[in-house]
Amino acid sequence: MAHDRIHARKPTHDLDRWSVGTIEHIHDRDGHCVFKVQTDDGEPVELVVTVAIRELVLSRLDLDEGESPVGARVWYRKHGG
Repeated sequence: MAHDRIHARKPTHDLDRWSVGTIEHIHDRDGHCVFKVQTDDGEPVELVVTVAIRELVLSRLDLDEGESPVGARVWYRKHGG
């Protein structure tokens, strides 16, 4: 399976290849993690990543302990984009 890419911090390279969105929901599906992100234009985007990437992204968000990642800004690239 090809996975999408997601960062908790603004990338430092190839900025024109990344999009920005706000986390709406995170859930597991078939052993993978799905981030539902809303674009600045209000469009929903589903990003499929590994559980390890989910943990990395969540650890890098500036959240207080127990705080939900919903509403956090992320940078992402759909597979092939």
